Amino acid sequence: MQNLITYLKKHKIKAIILVIALIWYALCLPKELFNNPTSTVITSSNNTLLGAKIAKDGQWRFPATDTIPEKFKICLLQFEDEYFYKHPGFNPISIFKAIQQNLKSNSIKRGGSTLTQQVVRLSRKNKPRTYFEKIKELILSTRVEVKYSKEVILKFYTNNAPFGGNVVGLEAASWRYFNRDSKNLSWAESATLAVLPNAPSLIFPGKNQERLLKKRNRLLKKLMEAELIDNLTYKLAIQETLPQKPYALPQIAPHLLQRLSLSNNGEQIQTTLDLRLQNQVNDLVKTHYNNLKQNEIYNAAVIVLDVKTRNVLAYIGNTPTTKQHQKDVDIITKGRSTGSVLKPFLYAAQIDAGELLPNMLIPDVPTQFGNYTPQNYNKTFDGAVPAKKALSRSLNIPSVKMLQDFGLDRFYHYLKALKLKDIDRNANHYGLTLILGGAESNLWDLTKSYAGFAGTINHYNEFSSQYYTKEFSEPNLFANYKVNFGDLTHSKTIFGAAATYLTFDSLKEVNRPEEDENWSFFDDSKQIAWKTGTSYGFKDAWAIGSTKDYIVGVWVGNADGEGRPGLVGVQAAAPLLFDVFDALPKSSWFSKPFDDMTEVSICKKSGSRATDLCNETVKEFIPTSGLKLAPCKYHKQIHLDQSGLYQVNSSCETLQNMTSTSWFELPALMAYYYKSKNPFYKDMPPFRNDCISESQPNMQFIYPKKNSVVYLPKGLDEVIKDLVLKVACNTPEKKLFWYIDNQYIKTTKSIHEIAIQPKKGTHLVTVIDEKGNEILREFEVSE
Repeated sequence: MQNLITYLKKHKIKAIILVIALIWYALCLPKELFNNPTSTVITSSNNTLLGAKIAKDGQWRFPATDTIPEKFKICLLQFEDEYFYKHPGFNPISIFKAIQQNLKSNSIKRGGSTLTQQVVRLSRKNKPRTYFEKIKELILSTRVEVKYSKEVILKFYTNNAPFGGNVVGLEAASWRYFNRDSKNLSWAESATLAVLPNAPSLIFPGKNQERLLKKRNRLLKKLMEAELIDNLTYKLAIQETLPQKPYALPQIAPHLLQRLSLSNNGEQIQTTLDLRLQNQVNDLVKTHYNNLKQNEIYNAAVIVLDVKTRNVLAYIGNTPTTKQHQKDVDIITKGRSTGSVLKPFLYAAQIDAGELLPNMLIPDVPTQFGNYTPQNYNKTFDGAVPAKKALSRSLNIPSVKMLQDFGLDRFYHYLKALKLKDIDRNANHYGLTLILGGAESNLWDLTKSYAGFAGTINHYNEFSSQYYTKEFSEPNLFANYKVNFGDLTHSKTIFGAAATYLTFDSLKEVNRPEEDENWSFFDDSKQIAWKTGTSYGFKDAWAIGSTKDYIVGVWVGNADGEGRPGLVGVQAAAPLLFDVFDALPKSSWFSKPFDDMTEVSICKKSGSRATDLCNETVKEFIPTSGLKLAPCKYHKQIHLDQSGLYQVNSSCETLQNMTSTSWFELPALMAYYYKSKNPFYKDMPPFRNDCISESQPNMQFIYPKKNSVVYLPKGLDEVIKDLVLKVACNTPEKKLFWYIDNQYIKTTKSIHEIAIQPKKGTHLVTVIDEKGNEILREFEVSE
């Protein structure tokens, strides 16, 4: 040591040079050998390639892999560097032979580079192949050997070697030339790719194929001679043909690739997609697209979720349409008018709040809410309809009535709790149209919310009547990630288990239209809760369905917003929904959450909690919150005479001759429409003529509507037709006296309607019964 110090003191310049050289040697390598942009690659849950997006520099360069297939590794080492595991980064014998051969030929015929030197040259962007550059590479290669293990150096080469054209790295080459993963390559295919980086131009179809074939077969023969493969394998391998043209990379989930490239650009992402299901749904979407485009409907989207894990099992962002019809647009994330798909949330919220029961009657009559007059899809009225039927049949008027009763701001609070991102304006902006498609949402958020519904029931039953605090979590796309449902609590997240179960139970009923033509292929026995939706102007068709284990969401329409006749949820989206469910494993129905329910007596006719006057009752399980609901209000006790045809009271009959009975009576306007659909409904009997009755006949206007503006119709002959005014009365045999602007017009009996031709302006209609009771309605006539 002392001698070294003495020597350095005597030779200071040499010492300085030595130190500088050592420092340079230590720092000569960059922090990262390779920082080239890479392709965004997505794979399925079993790590099969779904698609890839070319790197920013125009190269097919997959992200680095951690493993090298054994066949390729053997082929590569036998062809490029047999002594790879023995040399320190360079092979003196190979270099000597290369120099000798190059000097004889007066040109560079042989490189003599090791794999380590080739890694260095690739990292330095292929500097000119001069002797000076070779010296640099030699020094740098020894530094690489010091810093990295042999296996890492092999990975550097495998991931960055050129394989012809714009193909870089083994994995990209494997898919481009053999249409499969590198671990599934044969010996012949592995040998082809092993020799290719040495002369990448040989791969082009029709160009130097014979030279490439000879190089491959020489390598295969070398493998046989080294007893790395047997004679039979060799003979079979040399019979395999070379790739004739590059394959297009798989595009099994192109819209998901597009989505993930925005957040995970240049990465390889193992997704949650089920490869088999993704391919099946792709085929189903293509089939339906071929039918739908006949009606100029070009776009559709489907998403399938696993309820238990919230993993996305299938993601189809659009149809295989043309660029003209925006095939590259990912519809799943785009806000569209919701149609009726928000109705289940309102239904669940009202039941959960104890303000509604599934079979409770809801008015379904012509109704005007300020300036807003909703209409049912079939343009008819039921008078009164059970709430669950209103939901399963997607009736609009009962839904708007329910929203008005529940409160717009209150319901809006629920939607914000569901985190429907596209509903981003205040409640008053949407108004009551919110429940019929006045707002926009996207398939991702809506499907997520339905999955939260299903998860609420499942987890409540699974975990001793408890809820997860993050039940309505975002769906998951990443195979190495698990959704965090939060902590268990006895407090509901948004909706209680009973309300959610009853909502799905209502949606399980197939809402067939009057024409049964579109439903012959649907299996009613399937236990699926599902809801369709159609936006105003026939621009969006929705269908979202749930079983205990799976959620399927479907949107159909045109990406540019063009409406089309027949673009309704039940015809355009529902068939695809059920086809997707057919591709899924069978799933059982939800277990009833008894701990969140109470069994009570329900009035069979009104659907409300039964009173002593309800002569027909059934036992039903309802949410405990429903116990605060008022009991049935439509059953009344009346007294009949001995004939049973007339009502009587103490003014005209003795108590001994009276018969007390319970009678189901709806308000006049509800009854007017209800009895047209329910032939067994009976109007309340009239009072006998000799009786004095203080009760008022139940009268309501059918037409005109309150504060309405009417236009007198014209026929084909341009003659103005009569305006028909109508009144509903629960005692139709009574006489009604009609007045227009305080002028008597007509008396009606049984059928209470009159035809008039009023002048332009505001008019007042007055209708008076025989007892002097009156109703008034003001309307305006316009031209």
